[in-house]
This record gives sequence, structure tokens and C-alpha cells, in this order.
Amino acid sequence: MDGTVETYARTIGLPCGLGFLPDGRLLITSMNDRKILRREPDGTIVEHADVSALAPWQLNDMLVDHQGRAWAGNFGFDLNGGAPSRPTVLIRVMPDGGASIAAENLGFPNGMVLTPDGRTLVVAETMMNRLSAFDVIGDELGERRTWAVFGAPPTSDDVSEILQRADVLPDGICLDAEGAVWVADVLKHRVIRVAEGGKILNELKTDDGCMFACMLGGDDGRTLFACAAPTFEEEVASVHHRASILMTRVEVPHAGLP
Repeated sequence: MDGTVETYARTIGLPCGLGFLPDGRLLITSMNDRKILRREPDGTIVEHADVSALAPWQLNDMLVDHQGRAWAGNFGFDLNGGAPSRPTVLIRVMPDGGASIAAENLGFPNGMVLTPDGRTLVVAETMMNRLSAFDVIGDELGERRTWAVFGAPPTSDDVSEILQRADVLPDGICLDAEGAVWVADVLKHRVIRVAEGGKILNELKTDDGCMFACMLGGDDGRTLFACAAPTFEEEVASVHHRASILMTRVEVPHAGLP
């Protein structure tokens, strides 16, 4: 890589989660209209799936697996409008665009990872102080179980209270070859490496603002990239354009998906 910036796709609305189909075409979650878009080889952007009837509010992060199934989370409530927190669903979109609910009663399902054997999907529940896991059984998900817990679940639906009291607000996540998960902890301005169960193995803090996503990559999978921005308030962020991508080297390489 020589640092050249290239515009790969342009969409109308707010793009969020990304993932590649087995044939290399890119899928994009379009947050506000709650659709999943697809970039064709010629650069054309087309609708892959309309999940507005399934997602109660804005779409969020997404993982696309080796079979071309997309697993997409959503806010579940009007976060920016001050609505109370509500549980929501995880949506499964098949390669042909058919969509259905894969899991229910999740607290703001956000970043996801799939283990290398394809058998376990781990989901960050931003409003629940935890990472949850599901067995992948064919096209279905098994019962939710707690993969890592950071503190007590919230007892209130007041978002301000949840944000203030949370031990960890997990957003984007990625998996490494030792089975640990790197977690972007939104409001504490850090990424943490977490073992199953919830023990924090490593912490990397930054002064660059809230941490929204992280990913292991580079030629050897040992470069940790992190997305940071001063705020998650859309109106403020869109005016100031102060987001950044940070990077550092780590010892254990990437594993699984994405």
C-alpha cells in the first residue's frame, strides 16, 4: 500500500457495516433506510435486501460469512432522538437477498466475529455490558450465551444512565489467533483485548476520541487498526470531520471473520 486514497463506492444515506460476498462483491448496510446494498463489479450500487420491515431502527454493523450470509444488527430505538433503550433483533440475509430474524432480545447488537471453524458467532451488545455468542447451525443460530461479561446488565432503559454506568460499551470487535477478542470501548477512548469470560488482557488508550471499531490486518495480520472520532452525534461529526484511523502493532495475528 502506498497511501493513495481511492473512492471505492458512493451511497446515498449513511453507510455503516461492510462485508464481502464469496465472489468479491461488497455488501454495505445503509443505516437510515435499513437496506443492504451491493457493489457490482462495474461499481454500480444496487439493493441487495430491504430489511426495513425487520429492523425497528437504524441498521448497524454486519458480518458476511463464507457462505455469503449476512448477519446484521440494528439500534432498536431512536438513539439520537433520545428514546429509551429497547431490545432488538439480529437479522440474517441469505445470498439471494432473502431476510429473516436470526435472534431476538439483544441490547444494541453491534460488532461481530465468526470463529475460524464457522461454528460460533460472537456479537457485541453495546447496551448490555457483554459479548454474546451463538452456535451457528446451518442457516440458524442457537440460543444466546454470554461469551464475556464486563459488569452487571443495566436496570434502567435510560440511555444516559446506561452509558454512564457501563464498565465497557463494546462497539466494533475482531478476533485473534489465540481466541481473544479486541473490543472498541466507545466512551472510554480505548481498545481492549478480552479473553472468553471477560478478563481484560490488554488495554490501549488514545486521546483521539471515542473508539468505534477495530480490526486486525496487514500482511501478517498483526496490525491493529482502530476508528476514532470525538463524538457519535451525527450533526456534530458531519460538520467537523475530525475522525481518524489509528494503527499499532500487536503480537497475536488475526483469525476468523471478518
